[in-house]
Amino acid sequence: MASASIFSSLRRRKSPTTETLLAPVRLSEINLVQTLASLSAELISSFSDRSFPLQRRNSRSLIRKIEIFVVLFEFLRENSDKRLSSTSTLCFKELYLLIYRSKILLDFCSQSSRLWLILQNSSLSGNFHDLNQEISTLLDVFPSKELGLNQDIREQIELLQRQSRKSKLFIDPRDEKLRLRLFEFLDEFEQGRVPNKIDLRSVYIEELGIRDAKSCRAEIEFLEEQIHAHEGDVEPMVSVLNGFVALTRYCRFLLFGLEEEEEETGSGNRKKVRKRVASQEIGETFLTVPKDFCCPISLDLMPDPVTVSTGQTYDRSSIARWMEEGHCSCPKTGQMLTHTRLVPNRALRNLISQWCEAHNIPYDPPEIIDTSTEIVTLAASTKAAIAANKATAELLVQKLSNGSQGAKTIAARELRLLAKTGKENRACIAEAGAIPLLHKLLSSGHPVAQENSVTAILNLSIYDKNKSRIMEEVGCLRSIVEVLRFGLTTEARENAAATLFSLSAVHDYKRRITDEEGAVEALAGLLKLGSPRGKKDAVTALFNLSTHADNCKRMIDAGAITALVGALGTEGVAEEAAGALALLVRQPVGAEAVGKEEMAIAGLIGLMRRGTPRGKENAVAALLELCRSGGAAATQRVARAPALASLLQTLLFTGTKRARRKAASLARVCQRCEAAALPMGRWGVEYSITSNSTANHGSSFAGDVSVPVSFTVRVL
Repeated sequence: MASASIFSSLRRRKSPTTETLLAPVRLSEINLVQTLASLSAELISSFSDRSFPLQRRNSRSLIRKIEIFVVLFEFLRENSDKRLSSTSTLCFKELYLLIYRSKILLDFCSQSSRLWLILQNSSLSGNFHDLNQEISTLLDVFPSKELGLNQDIREQIELLQRQSRKSKLFIDPRDEKLRLRLFEFLDEFEQGRVPNKIDLRSVYIEELGIRDAKSCRAEIEFLEEQIHAHEGDVEPMVSVLNGFVALTRYCRFLLFGLEEEEEETGSGNRKKVRKRVASQEIGETFLTVPKDFCCPISLDLMPDPVTVSTGQTYDRSSIARWMEEGHCSCPKTGQMLTHTRLVPNRALRNLISQWCEAHNIPYDPPEIIDTSTEIVTLAASTKAAIAANKATAELLVQKLSNGSQGAKTIAARELRLLAKTGKENRACIAEAGAIPLLHKLLSSGHPVAQENSVTAILNLSIYDKNKSRIMEEVGCLRSIVEVLRFGLTTEARENAAATLFSLSAVHDYKRRITDEEGAVEALAGLLKLGSPRGKKDAVTALFNLSTHADNCKRMIDAGAITALVGALGTEGVAEEAAGALALLVRQPVGAEAVGKEEMAIAGLIGLMRRGTPRGKENAVAALLELCRSGGAAATQRVARAPALASLLQTLLFTGTKRARRKAASLARVCQRCEAAALPMGRWGVEYSITSNSTANHGSSFAGDVSVPVSFTVRVL
């Protein structure tokens, strides 16, 4: 009786992909009825006794309707000898979709973040109303007579049909009042007033049922995930979410103090595990890697998906390599990139993580975060969020000042987390007086306390005004260096190195850091023997220090050049090591020290052969400066290095624009050197540069050594 278009119109699902996966295919009539009976019975069993903190009336009403379907399916299962018509089969398939959607919606309402449910109150009420309407439409074409139902079941179906027809959108006034009350709290913060503690306790504990610090933290984490998922959306959604996160963070410490909800461990060992309904559904349906989870360039699963200016998503390493090779267009669309900023696609990364978890596939997303993109992608905080975070910072600083040792450790951790995002947060934490107190905690004998304090200082230092506060705090630089040298955990030592890199962004501080006893030696040691992440932190700090001309002699004495030369063969740090060497050899004393390193020239030649485009550029820049500052002997050693001529020729055609310019200059230097010592023309052919038009501008490079190196400050 009903056309296919009627049933097609019922499939108004939020996720088309999920819809197609949930459709029951290749099920016989008997299996279809049995599946419906099992699914509906499971739903009733799961939710009949479950509490719903919000959407109570809508949830209970939907459950009662599903209970009638349970009776229907049990009857059909017991009388399975009658063959179903095509209309009945199509109707039951639509029932399957409807019940499955009901299950997902009820699961979401019973397990999801309560604050998120409050924010989505109207939308969720609309979802329940949609399901009621679909039940009504489905029952209008339901073949009751054809199925041979008994009188009792027919009457129940007819009653359900009438109820569904009459049902109207219901928005629970209690839930709506609660939502408005939360917005009133934000308004109070925005007007410069701190909400009353008794009122906050009433709403959070008594009304919402958030009764401990652990629940508060779970609410915050869920909302933060939603902020990342809504990146790029129009306001005010993200601003509202930021406000709710800030308000809830304040309530967490105001109402529950610094309760320790988990065993303290170092950041390197702490992992968040959050199993969601979505991951379970995905695990039951996908059998192959979804296409959207694969990078269009490498075709592999993306560990770190990022979005470019055209809106396309790629794995960070693949698109970064594409850009380093000089491409200015989107690989997939061919459109020109308006900027090179890579915006983390956290929503997709969360989905990939859930999919991997559901399939027991190892998935370890990168820990290093590019703060240049991180700060851009985080939505600007509202005035209310800033005020709430300021109140939170003051509470935490107070505990850091006069709390127990355990309270200080937890307060340092929470300040560290609060300082992860937003210059406003970093500013208000420092203004509340956190830096002197964190400084004192650096000398703690408790490994976690030390790690949290140095990492909090690292995160605070990203805000430029805080750099001066840290450097002006008497003894603070000394303490950071002591953590770098003798820190109680690997993470503490690495984060101390990252802090020195962050502080050395200010030119005037480069010399002070270099002159601090043991600083450069410790960085050199970390570059030699540290973990991959530690080596990265060390080499970036050494590079920054190398940009100050007065630091060269001190860095040589501290063994930095030996460490940098040794790092030329280490993947992940070779590019930065070559960049630092290119700066150091600009001075004769630096060129002399590098010239004494037996593997220096060979290491730079090797990087020209196997390195990234930027690494090759830095290597040829270092060799060029070595020739210019190291005299005839150094130039001759470079010119006679095996394979240099062929590598320069290759670089003239395939390198970046700056690399081609530098390669041309180096070829001329080597050509002149050999021409002075050997018969005319012997080396002129090898170092010929006439075949590349862009290389003819190499002479313009004189006196303009540019060693571009991409760096990130880790936010932990």
